[in-house]
Amino acid sequence: MSQVVQTRRRRLLSLLCSAAVLMSLGAASAQVQSGSQEEPFSPPYTNVPSGPLQFVDGTEWQDSFDGAPGKLSKMDLQIPTINESTADYIKGAIAKYQQIVVQGGWPQVQATAKPLRMGMRHDNVSVLRQRLMVSGDLSQAAGLSNTFDSYVDAAVRAFQLRHGLTPDGVVGESTVKALNVPAAVRLRQLQKNLERVDELAPKLEGQYVLVNIPGATIEAVDQGHVRSRHTAVVGKIDRQTPILDSAIHELNFNPYWTVPVSIIRKDLIPRMQKNPNYLAENRIRIFDWHGNELQWQDIDWQTDEATQYRFTQDPGDGNSMGTMRINFHNTHQVYLHDTPEQSLFGSGYRFHSSGCVRVQNVRELATWLLSSTTPDWDRARVDQAIRSGERLDVRMKSKIPLHMAYITAWANSDGVVHFRGDIYNRDGLTAASAGGLENPLN
Repeated sequence: MSQVVQTRRRRLLSLLCSAAVLMSLGAASAQVQSGSQEEPFSPPYTNVPSGPLQFVDGTEWQDSFDGAPGKLSKMDLQIPTINESTADYIKGAIAKYQQIVVQGGWPQVQATAKPLRMGMRHDNVSVLRQRLMVSGDLSQAAGLSNTFDSYVDAAVRAFQLRHGLTPDGVVGESTVKALNVPAAVRLRQLQKNLERVDELAPKLEGQYVLVNIPGATIEAVDQGHVRSRHTAVVGKIDRQTPILDSAIHELNFNPYWTVPVSIIRKDLIPRMQKNPNYLAENRIRIFDWHGNELQWQDIDWQTDEATQYRFTQDPGDGNSMGTMRINFHNTHQVYLHDTPEQSLFGSGYRFHSSGCVRVQNVRELATWLLSSTTPDWDRARVDQAIRSGERLDVRMKSKIPLHMAYITAWANSDGVVHFRGDIYNRDGLTAASAGGLENPLN
Protein backbone atom coordinates (compact mmCIF):
# COMPACT_ATOMS: atom_id res chain seq x y z
CA MET A 1 0.00 0.00 0.00
CA SER A 2 1.43 3.40 -0.96
CA GLN A 3 2.27 6.06 1.61
CA VAL A 4 -0.32 8.40 0.04
CA VAL A 5 -3.09 5.81 0.37
CA GLN A 6 -2.13 5.12 3.99
CA THR A 7 -2.17 8.81 4.79
CA ARG A 8 -5.58 9.27 3.21
CA ARG A 9 -7.00 6.34 5.12
CA ARG A 10 -5.68 7.70 8.41
CA ARG A 11 -7.25 11.09 7.71
CA LEU A 12 -10.55 9.51 6.73
CA LEU A 13 -10.57 7.38 9.89
CA SER A 14 -9.84 10.46 11.98
CA LEU A 15 -12.76 12.34 10.43
CA LEU A 16 -15.13 9.42 10.98
CA CYS A 17 -14.09 9.14 14.63
CA SER A 18 -14.63 12.88 15.08
CA ALA A 19 -18.07 12.59 13.54
CA ALA A 20 -18.97 9.73 15.89
CA VAL A 21 -17.99 11.84 18.89
CA LEU A 22 -20.10 14.74 17.62
CA MET A 23 -23.14 12.50 17.16
CA SER A 24 -22.85 11.21 20.72
CA LEU A 25 -22.56 14.76 22.01
CA GLY A 26 -25.71 15.69 20.12
CA ALA A 27 -27.61 12.82 21.73
CA ALA A 28 -26.55 14.11 25.13
CA SER A 29 -27.75 17.62 24.26
CA ALA A 30 -24.26 19.08 24.13
CA GLN A 31 -24.23 21.91 21.65
CA VAL A 32 -21.74 21.58 18.79
CA GLN A 33 -21.20 24.40 16.40
CA SER A 34 -19.74 25.14 13.01
CA GLY A 35 -16.94 27.68 13.02
CA SER A 36 -16.55 28.50 9.33
CA GLN A 37 -16.63 32.22 8.60
CA GLU A 38 -16.22 32.23 4.83
CA GLU A 39 -17.70 35.01 2.76
CA PRO A 40 -20.80 33.96 0.82
CA PHE A 41 -20.14 32.35 -2.55
CA SER A 42 -22.35 33.67 -5.33
CA PRO A 43 -22.14 31.67 -8.55
CA PRO A 44 -24.89 31.68 -11.20
CA TYR A 45 -27.23 28.89 -10.04
CA THR A 46 -28.85 26.45 -12.40
CA ASN A 47 -30.82 23.28 -11.83
CA VAL A 48 -28.56 20.30 -12.29
CA PRO A 49 -30.25 17.16 -13.68
CA SER A 50 -30.09 14.03 -11.56
CA GLY A 51 -27.45 11.77 -13.07
CA PRO A 52 -26.48 8.22 -12.16
CA LEU A 53 -24.88 7.62 -8.80
CA GLN A 54 -21.27 6.46 -8.68
CA PHE A 55 -19.49 5.09 -5.63
CA VAL A 56 -15.83 5.86 -5.24
CA ASP A 57 -13.28 3.93 -3.22
CA GLY A 58 -12.20 6.50 -0.64
CA THR A 59 -8.55 5.51 -0.96
CA GLU A 60 -8.56 6.20 -4.68
CA TRP A 61 -10.24 9.62 -4.75
CA GLN A 62 -8.40 12.06 -6.95
CA ASP A 63 -9.76 15.05 -5.02
CA SER A 64 -7.15 16.53 -2.75
CA PHE A 65 -7.47 15.99 1.00
CA ASP A 66 -5.17 18.89 1.78
CA GLY A 67 -7.62 21.78 1.41
CA ALA A 68 -9.15 23.50 4.42
CA PRO A 69 -12.44 21.81 5.35
CA GLY A 70 -15.31 23.50 7.12
CA LYS A 71 -14.63 22.81 10.77
CA LEU A 72 -16.90 21.51 13.52
CA SER A 73 -15.93 23.10 16.82
CA LYS A 74 -17.59 22.71 20.20
CA MET A 75 -19.02 25.82 21.79
CA ASP A 76 -18.41 26.88 25.39
CA LEU A 77 -21.04 24.71 27.03
CA GLN A 78 -21.30 27.04 30.03
CA ILE A 79 -22.74 29.93 28.00
CA PRO A 80 -26.58 30.01 27.86
CA THR A 81 -28.00 29.78 24.35
CA ILE A 82 -29.99 32.97 24.94
CA ASN A 83 -28.15 35.68 26.86
CA GLU A 84 -27.81 39.45 27.03
CA SER A 85 -25.66 39.48 23.87
CA THR A 86 -27.80 37.19 21.72
CA ALA A 87 -29.78 40.05 20.16
CA ASP A 88 -26.55 41.63 18.92
CA TYR A 89 -25.42 38.29 17.48
CA ILE A 90 -28.74 37.93 15.68
CA LYS A 91 -28.37 41.42 14.24
CA GLY A 92 -25.00 40.36 12.82
CA ALA A 93 -26.62 37.28 11.32
CA ILE A 94 -29.39 39.41 9.81
CA ALA A 95 -26.76 41.57 8.07
CA LYS A 96 -25.07 38.43 6.72
CA TYR A 97 -28.34 36.94 5.43
CA GLN A 98 -29.39 40.26 3.89
CA GLN A 99 -26.17 40.11 1.86
CA ILE A 100 -26.89 36.50 0.85
CA VAL A 101 -30.40 37.45 -0.28
CA VAL A 102 -29.13 40.44 -2.29
CA GLN A 103 -26.63 38.16 -4.03
CA GLY A 104 -29.38 35.79 -5.11
CA GLY A 105 -29.63 33.35 -2.21
CA TRP A 106 -28.49 29.77 -2.57
CA PRO A 107 -29.21 27.01 -5.09
CA GLN A 108 -31.85 24.34 -4.61
CA VAL A 109 -30.44 20.88 -3.95
CA GLN A 110 -32.39 18.17 -5.74
CA ALA A 111 -33.16 14.93 -3.91
CA THR A 112 -31.60 11.78 -5.31
CA ALA A 113 -32.92 8.24 -5.48
CA LYS A 114 -30.36 7.26 -2.85
CA PRO A 115 -29.40 9.89 -0.26
CA LEU A 116 -26.03 11.47 -0.94
CA ARG A 117 -23.29 10.51 1.49
CA MET A 118 -19.54 10.27 1.72
CA GLY A 119 -18.02 8.10 -1.00
CA MET A 120 -20.54 8.99 -3.71
CA ARG A 121 -19.95 10.85 -6.95
CA HIS A 122 -22.98 12.62 -8.41
CA ASP A 123 -23.71 15.83 -10.36
CA ASN A 124 -25.82 17.11 -7.45
CA VAL A 125 -22.79 17.14 -5.15
CA SER A 126 -21.38 20.20 -6.90
CA VAL A 127 -24.67 22.04 -6.26
CA LEU A 128 -24.58 20.83 -2.65
CA ARG A 129 -21.08 22.29 -2.33
CA GLN A 130 -22.31 25.64 -3.65
CA ARG A 131 -25.20 25.62 -1.20
CA LEU A 132 -22.96 24.88 1.77
CA MET A 133 -20.43 27.52 0.72
CA VAL A 134 -23.08 30.24 0.67
CA SER A 135 -24.12 29.53 4.26
CA GLY A 136 -20.50 29.25 5.43
CA ASP A 137 -20.59 25.53 6.25
CA LEU A 138 -18.01 24.69 3.57
CA SER A 139 -14.87 26.59 2.64
CA GLN A 140 -14.68 27.89 -0.91
CA ALA A 141 -11.22 26.30 -1.02
CA ALA A 142 -12.96 22.89 -1.10
CA GLY A 143 -13.87 23.43 -4.75
CA LEU A 144 -16.91 22.41 -6.78
CA SER A 145 -16.20 18.83 -7.76
CA ASN A 146 -18.98 16.22 -7.91
CA THR A 147 -17.34 13.97 -5.31
CA PHE A 148 -18.85 13.72 -1.82
CA ASP A 149 -15.55 13.74 0.07
CA SER A 150 -14.69 14.11 3.74
CA TYR A 151 -14.91 17.90 3.55
CA VAL A 152 -18.47 17.81 2.22
CA ASP A 153 -19.28 15.24 4.91
CA ALA A 154 -18.01 17.56 7.65
CA ALA A 155 -19.89 20.50 6.13
CA VAL A 156 -23.16 18.54 5.95
CA ARG A 157 -22.77 17.52 9.60
CA ALA A 158 -22.14 21.15 10.56
CA PHE A 159 -25.27 22.20 8.68
CA GLN A 160 -27.30 19.46 10.35
CA LEU A 161 -26.11 20.46 13.80
CA ARG A 162 -27.05 24.08 13.15
CA HIS A 163 -30.55 23.00 12.17
CA GLY A 164 -31.24 20.54 14.96
CA LEU A 165 -30.98 17.51 12.66
CA THR A 166 -29.21 14.23 13.37
CA PRO A 167 -25.58 14.94 12.34
CA ASP A 168 -25.04 11.77 10.31
CA GLY A 169 -23.62 13.40 7.17
CA VAL A 170 -26.35 11.84 5.01
CA VAL A 171 -28.34 14.17 2.76
CA GLY A 172 -31.72 12.56 3.39
CA GLU A 173 -35.21 14.01 3.07
CA SER A 174 -35.14 16.20 6.19
CA THR A 175 -31.72 17.61 5.31
CA VAL A 176 -32.75 18.36 1.72
CA LYS A 177 -35.86 20.16 2.99
CA ALA A 178 -33.75 22.25 5.36
CA LEU A 179 -31.18 23.03 2.66
CA ASN A 180 -33.93 24.25 0.34
CA VAL A 181 -35.63 26.71 2.66
CA PRO A 182 -34.98 30.00 0.79
CA ALA A 183 -32.49 32.48 2.21
CA ALA A 184 -35.21 35.16 2.26
CA VAL A 185 -37.31 32.95 4.55
CA ARG A 186 -34.35 32.41 6.85
CA LEU A 187 -33.81 36.15 6.94
CA ARG A 188 -37.40 36.78 8.02
CA GLN A 189 -37.07 34.00 10.59
CA LEU A 190 -34.09 35.78 12.13
CA GLN A 191 -35.95 39.10 12.16
CA LYS A 192 -38.94 37.49 13.87
CA ASN A 193 -36.79 35.87 16.53
CA LEU A 194 -34.90 39.08 17.21
CA GLU A 195 -38.19 40.44 18.55
CA ARG A 196 -38.65 37.36 20.74
CA VAL A 197 -35.11 37.49 22.11
CA ASP A 198 -35.43 41.20 22.87
CA GLU A 199 -38.46 40.35 25.01
CA LEU A 200 -37.03 37.20 26.61
CA ALA A 201 -33.41 38.10 27.41
CA PRO A 202 -34.14 40.68 30.16
CA LYS A 203 -36.03 37.98 32.10
CA LEU A 204 -33.06 35.62 32.16
CA GLU A 205 -31.30 36.63 35.37
CA GLY A 206 -29.87 34.72 38.33
CA GLN A 207 -31.12 31.15 38.52
CA TYR A 208 -33.69 29.94 36.02
CA VAL A 209 -34.78 27.08 33.78
CA LEU A 210 -35.34 27.78 30.08
CA VAL A 211 -37.33 25.43 27.86
CA ASN A 212 -36.95 26.19 24.14
CA ILE A 213 -40.01 24.49 22.65
CA PRO A 214 -38.96 24.35 18.94
CA GLY A 215 -35.53 23.03 19.93
CA ALA A 216 -37.04 20.57 22.44
CA THR A 217 -34.22 21.44 24.84
CA ILE A 218 -33.86 22.61 28.44
CA GLU A 219 -31.15 24.66 30.13
CA ALA A 220 -30.68 25.08 33.88
CA VAL A 221 -28.77 28.32 34.37
CA ASP A 222 -27.11 29.76 37.47
CA GLN A 223 -25.69 33.30 37.36
CA GLY A 224 -24.95 33.23 33.64
CA HIS A 225 -23.52 29.69 33.57
CA VAL A 226 -25.32 26.59 32.32
CA ARG A 227 -25.40 23.97 35.06
CA SER A 228 -27.06 21.30 32.91
CA ARG A 229 -28.61 20.82 29.49
CA HIS A 230 -31.36 18.33 28.76
CA THR A 231 -33.03 16.89 25.71
CA ALA A 232 -36.82 17.25 25.97
CA VAL A 233 -40.00 15.93 24.41
CA VAL A 234 -42.64 18.64 24.01
CA GLY A 235 -46.21 18.98 22.78
CA LYS A 236 -47.63 17.72 19.52
CA ILE A 237 -48.81 20.19 16.90
CA ASP A 238 -52.42 19.76 18.04
CA ARG A 239 -51.51 19.67 21.78
CA GLN A 240 -49.01 22.45 22.06
CA THR A 241 -46.71 23.14 24.97
CA PRO A 242 -47.70 26.61 26.20
CA ILE A 243 -45.41 29.61 26.07
CA LEU A 244 -45.28 31.01 29.61
CA ASP A 245 -43.28 32.44 32.49
CA SER A 246 -43.73 30.82 35.88
CA ALA A 247 -41.69 29.46 38.80
CA ILE A 248 -40.85 25.93 39.90
CA HIS A 249 -41.96 25.39 43.51
CA GLU A 250 -42.32 21.64 44.16
CA LEU A 251 -41.05 18.20 43.17
CA ASN A 252 -43.08 15.00 43.49
CA PHE A 253 -41.14 11.74 43.74
CA ASN A 254 -42.89 8.57 42.53
CA PRO A 255 -46.00 10.60 41.77
CA TYR A 256 -49.58 9.78 41.01
CA TRP A 257 -50.77 11.09 37.68
CA THR A 258 -54.14 12.77 37.44
CA VAL A 259 -55.25 12.49 33.83
CA PRO A 260 -56.16 15.91 32.33
CA VAL A 261 -59.66 16.29 30.94
CA SER A 262 -58.29 16.85 27.44
CA ILE A 263 -56.53 13.48 27.52
CA ILE A 264 -59.61 11.77 28.97
CA ARG A 265 -61.60 13.06 26.02
CA LYS A 266 -59.03 12.57 23.24
CA ASP A 267 -57.25 9.40 24.36
CA LEU A 268 -58.76 7.56 27.29
CA ILE A 269 -62.37 7.31 26.10
CA PRO A 270 -61.41 6.00 22.61
CA ARG A 271 -59.04 3.47 24.16
CA MET A 272 -61.67 2.22 26.59
CA GLN A 273 -64.11 1.82 23.71
CA LYS A 274 -61.59 -0.51 22.04
CA ASN A 275 -60.23 -2.21 25.15
CA PRO A 276 -62.30 -2.20 28.40
CA ASN A 277 -59.26 -3.55 30.27
CA TYR A 278 -57.15 -0.48 29.44
CA LEU A 279 -57.58 1.16 32.86
CA ALA A 280 -56.68 -2.02 34.77
CA GLU A 281 -53.69 -2.72 32.53
CA ASN A 282 -52.32 0.77 33.21
CA ARG A 283 -53.26 0.92 36.91
CA ILE A 284 -55.61 3.86 36.42
CA ARG A 285 -58.42 4.27 38.95
CA ILE A 286 -61.62 6.31 38.77
CA PHE A 287 -62.91 8.61 41.53
CA ASP A 288 -65.78 11.05 41.84
CA TRP A 289 -65.01 14.46 43.26
CA HIS A 290 -65.97 13.29 46.76
CA GLY A 291 -63.21 10.67 46.74
CA ASN A 292 -65.41 7.65 46.10
CA GLU A 293 -63.86 5.04 43.80
CA LEU A 294 -65.89 3.87 40.80
CA GLN A 295 -65.63 0.88 38.46
CA TRP A 296 -65.28 1.27 34.73
CA GLN A 297 -68.69 -0.36 34.26
CA ASP A 298 -70.27 2.63 36.07
CA ILE A 299 -69.51 4.92 33.12
CA ASP A 300 -71.11 5.20 29.70
CA TRP A 301 -68.04 5.13 27.43
CA GLN A 302 -70.06 6.04 24.34
CA THR A 303 -70.48 9.56 25.74
CA ASP A 304 -68.26 12.20 27.40
CA GLU A 305 -69.50 11.16 30.87
CA ALA A 306 -65.96 10.10 31.82
CA THR A 307 -64.80 13.74 31.74
CA GLN A 308 -66.90 14.34 34.88
CA TYR A 309 -64.63 12.12 37.00
CA ARG A 310 -61.04 12.04 38.22
CA PHE A 311 -58.73 9.40 36.73
CA THR A 312 -55.56 8.69 38.70
CA GLN A 313 -52.65 6.48 37.69
CA ASP A 314 -50.81 4.80 40.57
CA PRO A 315 -47.05 5.35 41.02
CA GLY A 316 -44.62 2.78 39.69
CA ASP A 317 -43.50 1.27 36.43
CA GLY A 318 -45.40 2.64 33.45
CA ASN A 319 -46.62 5.78 35.23
CA SER A 320 -46.79 8.56 32.63
CA MET A 321 -44.88 10.91 34.96
CA GLY A 322 -42.09 8.37 35.40
CA THR A 323 -40.31 8.72 38.71
CA MET A 324 -40.71 12.47 39.12
CA ARG A 325 -42.92 15.46 38.43
CA ILE A 326 -41.69 19.06 38.65
CA ASN A 327 -44.50 21.49 39.43
CA PHE A 328 -44.91 25.13 38.47
CA HIS A 329 -48.00 27.32 38.61
CA ASN A 330 -49.96 27.39 35.34
CA THR A 331 -53.50 27.12 34.03
CA HIS A 332 -52.73 24.47 31.40
CA GLN A 333 -52.28 21.38 33.62
CA VAL A 334 -48.75 20.86 32.35
CA TYR A 335 -45.54 19.90 34.17
CA LEU A 336 -41.91 19.02 33.63
CA HIS A 337 -41.57 15.31 34.31
CA ASP A 338 -39.74 12.03 33.82
CA THR A 339 -41.09 9.45 31.38
CA PRO A 340 -41.01 5.67 30.92
CA GLU A 341 -40.59 6.25 27.15
CA GLN A 342 -36.88 7.06 27.18
CA SER A 343 -36.37 6.03 23.55
CA LEU A 344 -38.11 9.19 22.33
CA PHE A 345 -35.15 11.30 23.49
CA GLY A 346 -33.00 9.74 20.77
CA SER A 347 -35.29 10.91 17.98
CA GLY A 348 -34.67 14.00 15.89
CA TYR A 349 -38.41 14.74 15.99
CA ARG A 350 -39.44 15.15 19.64
CA PHE A 351 -42.96 16.57 19.51
CA HIS A 352 -45.01 13.75 21.03
CA SER A 353 -46.48 14.92 24.34
CA SER A 354 -49.90 16.34 25.18
CA GLY A 355 -48.36 19.64 26.29
CA CYS A 356 -46.15 18.60 29.20
CA VAL A 357 -42.36 18.63 28.89
CA ARG A 358 -40.59 15.30 29.33
CA VAL A 359 -37.04 15.69 30.63
CA GLN A 360 -34.10 13.43 29.83
CA ASN A 361 -31.84 12.82 32.83
CA VAL A 362 -34.42 14.41 35.10
CA ARG A 363 -32.45 13.42 38.21
CA GLU A 364 -29.68 15.86 37.32
CA LEU A 365 -32.19 18.69 36.94
CA ALA A 366 -33.92 17.72 40.20
CA THR A 367 -30.60 17.65 42.03
CA TRP A 368 -29.76 21.17 40.90
CA LEU A 369 -33.24 22.51 41.71
CA LEU A 370 -33.21 21.08 45.24
CA SER A 371 -29.54 21.58 46.12
CA SER A 372 -29.83 25.23 45.03
CA THR A 373 -32.90 25.98 47.13
CA THR A 374 -33.52 23.38 49.82
CA PRO A 375 -31.10 22.26 52.60
CA ASP A 376 -29.76 18.70 52.80
CA TRP A 377 -30.58 17.67 49.23
CA ASP A 378 -27.95 16.22 46.90
CA ARG A 379 -27.79 13.60 44.15
CA ALA A 380 -27.53 10.72 46.61
CA ARG A 381 -30.71 11.78 48.37
CA VAL A 382 -32.55 12.25 45.05
CA ASP A 383 -31.51 8.73 44.00
CA GLN A 384 -32.60 7.31 47.35
CA ALA A 385 -36.01 9.02 47.16
CA ILE A 386 -36.63 7.45 43.75
CA ARG A 387 -35.26 4.06 44.76
CA SER A 388 -37.57 3.85 47.77
CA GLY A 389 -40.63 3.85 45.51
CA GLU A 390 -42.50 5.86 48.16
CA ARG A 391 -44.55 8.96 47.45
CA LEU A 392 -42.68 12.07 48.53
CA ASP A 393 -43.56 15.71 47.89
CA VAL A 394 -40.77 18.24 48.39
CA ARG A 395 -41.68 21.91 48.48
CA MET A 396 -38.67 24.01 47.58
CA LYS A 397 -37.57 26.61 50.13
CA SER A 398 -37.33 29.16 47.33
CA LYS A 399 -38.74 29.14 43.81
CA ILE A 400 -36.72 29.07 40.61
CA PRO A 401 -38.10 30.95 37.58
CA LEU A 402 -39.18 28.89 34.59
CA HIS A 403 -39.44 30.30 31.07
CA MET A 404 -41.01 28.25 28.29
CA ALA A 405 -40.10 30.11 25.11
CA TYR A 406 -40.45 29.76 21.34
CA ILE A 407 -37.11 30.50 19.66
CA THR A 408 -36.57 29.13 16.14
CA ALA A 409 -33.45 31.11 15.17
CA TRP A 410 -30.47 32.54 17.02
CA ALA A 411 -26.74 33.18 16.62
CA ASN A 412 -23.69 32.71 18.81
CA SER A 413 -20.68 34.87 19.54
CA ASP A 414 -18.65 33.05 16.85
CA GLY A 415 -21.19 34.04 14.19
CA VAL A 416 -22.70 30.57 13.82
CA VAL A 417 -26.42 30.82 13.03
CA HIS A 418 -28.91 28.21 14.26
CA PHE A 419 -32.42 27.40 13.06
CA ARG A 420 -35.10 25.09 14.38
CA GLY A 421 -38.36 23.94 12.86
CA ASP A 422 -41.35 26.25 13.25
CA ILE A 423 -43.32 23.32 14.61
CA TYR A 424 -46.36 25.37 15.71
CA ASN A 425 -46.26 27.73 12.71
CA ARG A 426 -45.76 30.79 14.92
CA ASP A 427 -43.21 32.35 12.58
CA GLY A 428 -45.90 32.59 9.92
CA LEU A 429 -43.43 31.59 7.22
CA THR A 430 -44.40 28.00 6.39
CA ALA A 431 -46.20 28.86 3.15
CA ALA A 432 -43.07 30.53 1.83
CA SER A 433 -40.76 27.67 2.75
CA ALA A 434 -40.00 24.37 1.07
CA GLY A 435 -42.83 22.72 3.03
CA GLY A 436 -43.92 19.13 2.90
CA LEU A 437 -42.69 17.78 6.25
CA GLU A 438 -44.22 17.81 9.71
CA ASN A 439 -41.42 20.19 10.58
CA PRO A 440 -41.12 22.23 7.36
CA LEU A 441 -38.85 25.01 8.56
CA ASN A 442 -36.04 22.92 9.98
